[in-house]
This record gives sequence, structure tokens and C-alpha cells, in this order.
Amino acid sequence: MSSGLRAFARLITAVSIVTAYVALHLAITAGMDLRACDRFRDAPARAAAFTAALDRYAAAGDASARAEILAGDTWFKEEAPSGASRSAVASATGDVEKGRVSLARERVAGLAAGVRRDHARLERKLRLSRAVALYWTVPAVVLLGPVLWLRRRRRSDTAEIIRVVSRFAPRHPWWRRPVFLLAGSGGYLLLAGGVTAVAKAQREGYEMPPMRFMLSLVGGCAAFGAGVLILRYTRPRSARSAARALLADGRRPVLYLRSFADDGIAAQVDDSASFVSLHSREEQFTAALGAVGPVITVGKPGEPLPRLGAARFYLPLDNWQPAVLRLMELSQLIVLRLGLGEGLWWEVQQARATQPARKLVLLAPGGLPKVMQRLDEHLPSLPMFAEVAGDDPWTGAVLTFDPEWTPRVHPVGPSPLAKPPRGALMRRGLRAVKAGWATMIIHTPAYHLARAVKDALASMGVRKRTMTWRATFATQTSLWTGFALVAALGLCAWLAGRALQLLGLG
Repeated sequence: MSSGLRAFARLITAVSIVTAYVALHLAITAGMDLRACDRFRDAPARAAAFTAALDRYAAAGDASARAEILAGDTWFKEEAPSGASRSAVASATGDVEKGRVSLARERVAGLAAGVRRDHARLERKLRLSRAVALYWTVPAVVLLGPVLWLRRRRRSDTAEIIRVVSRFAPRHPWWRRPVFLLAGSGGYLLLAGGVTAVAKAQREGYEMPPMRFMLSLVGGCAAFGAGVLILRYTRPRSARSAARALLADGRRPVLYLRSFADDGIAAQVDDSASFVSLHSREEQFTAALGAVGPVITVGKPGEPLPRLGAARFYLPLDNWQPAVLRLMELSQLIVLRLGLGEGLWWEVQQARATQPARKLVLLAPGGLPKVMQRLDEHLPSLPMFAEVAGDDPWTGAVLTFDPEWTPRVHPVGPSPLAKPPRGALMRRGLRAVKAGWATMIIHTPAYHLARAVKDALASMGVRKRTMTWRATFATQTSLWTGFALVAALGLCAWLAGRALQLLGLG
């Protein structure tokens, strides 16, 4: 499935879900209106009985008549809509309680006409709610066809890749991921609430009573810490497997190959003075590569929980090469992080021997002479690598190839400063823009790597302008995703409550 078709499929699916939700809500509303209309069908008889009881009470002060008056008032309060009949009965009952029986009889003189008007109003409301529910149900049903077709298309496009990565996938209960996603959403809420409480205490502390200030500060810090602990526990347990990631996305994947020894440095979290990040370098980098396709990688055998970042699948230690070769063919991009392992250099040889040059992207660490020596052995035509590459031991340079396998080196690191524009006003404007931009952008190693990969892909004609944004705002995206999940659960719970009310259980 292409990126354009995937975006269209997601749009159609979102519109279908919203339309179906609104249609279901309106159908429940129509059902409640129908029930209210059916219950009010006894209103003429109830009104006649109420008037007769009021007449008996006015004539003889009968206690049973008084009980019937109170019972009629209760029925109209529970079953009648807000209107003339309900108001007249309530006012008449109040007059009876105060001994103004003659005034009460005057109030119910037009009760029968009021009941007919209220019943007609309920009928009009029922017809309108039925029509509106039908208007929303028709497009919801019509959209169901394209949604199911696109879903089938998405599954068929990735069926072979899913079969390859699912052969050795660990089995988990179906409820595992939804439960931990829900718990993680609570962690995001605690995290956001804690940050908000601490920020408010710092901003308005001089106006608060000392006890309230301390409670806000301590409570905010406690909520923040609890949110971080919950997220650290739930996020690895709610991570998608490679098969689920491919099934949800529909595009051909990005195959990310690396040494298991590099997982430690890739798991580092780079915070800033203005923002606490929850995402590791690998998470930010794979978020950037998500602009190309879903990122999958081989998981370390025996690890109790998958590392966060690329979606994991697992291969046997004694027969992993055939699966990797097949995935190289099925992937649209191969991103290979160089290291000292012999398996990595076998993968480099196989990629160069069996795949088009445009599919291979190499990530070379900086400041590791042994890796540079092996790279020179495999790429003797590599121009000025040591002079161009950065010294970051995680990634110093990105290498791509032209159709003749001539390497191109793209350094990883801060971008060179552009020449300042002429004029004092332009310089001030540029400084203001840079100051505002600096508060939004966190220049982490993953950000620099994402920008270098974006430039490298652009040199091959593949333009993915959102890569650096994806790397920068990975934490914010997850935060808003958690809020969206909580909001969706709240809307579903509210709709379920209305359905229980319709069934008489709520």
C-alpha cells in the first residue's frame, strides 16, 4: 500500500468511525424518544384520573383522593416531558398541599388539551430524531464497504512479510496490549497533571496560601513521578510486535539492522532543560523513519521485554540468514547500523549483492577506528570519510549509494550556521525566529541523525520532509495519543451509559 493510499485509508476509516459513532448516538436518542412517547400514551387516562381525584377531594376531602393526586403528580414528573401538562399537574398538587383546592381545579381545567399538545410535541421530536438518525446511518453503512476493502487491501499487501516475521513471534494474550495501553494513558494523565500543578505553583505561588502551595508542589511532583513509573512499566508491555505494526500500517517496511551490542546506547534518553523526554534515541529515530514505512528489526534472543523503538520480531540463532535475506527483498528500505559484529558485515555484503543501491542506507559510528578499517575494506572508493564524518560514537555519518554503488557521505551533527542576512531589521527578525524555534526544537543526537538521513534520502530522490519533525516531537505525539485514547474511552463509556439507560439498566 502506497503512502497516499494509506493516508486516504486512514482518513476514510476515521470519517467512518466518527459517522458510525454519531449514528449510534442518534439511534439511541431516537430509541429514548420512542420510549418516552410510548410511556406518555397513558397520559390522557392519567390526566382524567387526576382531574376526577381532584374533584372528589374538593367535594369531600377524601384521603384516598389525596393519595391519587400525589400518585398522579409522581407519574407526570417521571413520564411527562417538560411542558404544559407536567407544569399544570405540579402546580395543582402544590395548591392542594397548601389548601387552595379551587385554584388547583382552575389550573387543571385545560389539562386534557395540554396533554394533547405535549403528545404531539413528542411525536414531532420522535419523527425528527428518527430522520436524523437515518441520515447518519446511511453514510455510515455506505462507508463500511470502502473501509473493509481498504482493510483487506492493507492486509493482503503485507501478508507475505507478516508470515515471515510471525513464525517465531512470542505469543501473548489478546487483552495484554489494550490493558497496558489503558494503564499507560493513565500515566500520561498523571504526567501532564503533575507538570501543570508544578507549573501553576511556580507561577502563582506568591498568591497562594503556604499550605496550598506546598500541596500543589508536592502533589504535582508525586503525580509526575507516578506517571513516569507507570509509563516505564506499561510502554514496553504495550509495544506492537512487528507483525501488528505491519498489519496496522500497510506499507512495505523499513528493515533496521544493527548489532545487539548497540541497544544500550540506542536506549539512552536525551533530556533538555525545557522538556523531559520519555523516548529513547531509537524511538525518536524510528519515529523519523516512520515517514518512509513501519520500522521492524530483529529482537535480541531471550530478552524478557522488547526494546522500545523499532517493532521487534525474533529469529533462531542457528538459522536467521534466510529470513533476513527474504526481508531485504520485501522491504522498501534497509537501514544498517555498522559495528564490529561479523553478522553485520555479512548483511552489508548480501545487501550490496542482492539489492538495488537505492535501498541501502548505512549508519557509521564516529571515532571507532576498527569500524573505519572494516568500512575501508568493503568500500575502498569511499571519499574523505574521516574528514567528513562526525565523532559521535552512536552515529557519525550516513552513507548512501548511487546506482553504480558509489558511496555518498552525509555527516551527522549540528548544521553549519547560515550566512546572516543583511540589514539590522532582518538580523533582529532572524534572532527572534531562532529564539522561538529553540524553545520548540530539542537538538538531540536522534534529531541530527534524522536530518542527515532526510538529506541522504533526498539526494536519492526520496523526499520525506516530516522526518525531523517526527524525531523532535515523538514524546509530544505519544502524549497526545494517550490523551486521545482516554477521550475515546470516555466517549465510549458515555455512549454505553446511554445505551444502558435505553435498556432500563442505568
